[in-house]
Order: sequence, then structure tokens, then C-alpha cells
Amino acid sequence: MQFLPPNARARRRKDGFSLVEIMIAVSIIGIISLLGYPAFLKVRLSAQNSRFISDIRVFSQAFESYSIETGLWPPNVGAGVVPAGMSSNFRVASWTGATSVGGRWNWDVNNFGFVAAVSVSSPTADSLQMALIDLRIDDGNLNTGLFRQTAPNRYSYILQE
Repeated sequence: MQFLPPNARARRRKDGFSLVEIMIAVSIIGIISLLGYPAFLKVRLSAQNSRFISDIRVFSQAFESYSIETGLWPPNVGAGVVPAGMSSNFRVASWTGATSVGGRWNWDVNNFGFVAAVSVSSPTADSLQMALIDLRIDDGNLNTGLFRQTAPNRYSYILQE
């Protein structure tokens, strides 16, 4: 029989973590994750809104520049389609792709009771998120001001009434 010093057994037991210790560590990580998740969602929502507002401003300036140079607005086109003469004025890839709030960019001329507007059609964002966007760029009311809900599934930033 092999002789082991009295502390050998105790040393062997402390070589690794017990199941209880691992479960406690995993539980703590889970709780921290649950506490951080709402903050993550808030930051993501804020980033989406900021990107959307930035894109609206860039596209609006491009359309206004076109109007100043030519004396008229570009012709009306479908969602995601770059109006004729606009391809050199702004980021085409951003216009033809999905917006940061879902849906597609759309250029509207003489639609919905106004002369010209940059619109987003069929966004995946809910009306609360769109109202938060309106609060940052306009009056906070989707029925009035320059940023409005112009159809059940369409929001427009009006350049000329």
C-alpha cells in the first residue's frame, strides 16, 4: 500500500472547481446578462434612430441641391429606385438598400398632399420608434410638422409643402 501524507487528499480536492461553484458562476453571469440586455436594446435603438436621421438629412440635402441646380425636383420613382440625375449626388448603396429602421427609401413628388418628400415605406420599426425619431428632428407629433406619417405604412420628411 502506498503511503500518502495527510494533506495529499485535501490538496487533490482543491485542484479544480466543484459543480456548485461552476453553477454559481454561471448564475451570476446570467443575472448580469439579464440586467445588461435592456441597456443594450436602448443603445441599439438609439443607434438605429441616429442613422436614420442622418440618412434623411443627407438625402434631403442632395435633393435640395438638385432642385437648386435644375430648378425642379427629380421625377417620382418607386421605393429603392434612385431618381434620374441623382446618382452622383448621394450614397446610392444607402438609398437602394434597407433603411436602419427597415423598409425602403422612397422619393415622393406630388404625393400625399405635398410637393416633395423623402419617405420610408414599410418600415419594420413600430410607431413608437418613429415618434421618437420625430421628436428628435421635428415636433414629436407624427400628424404635424415636417416629419409625418403620410400613409398607414409610410413616413415622410417633407421638403416642400
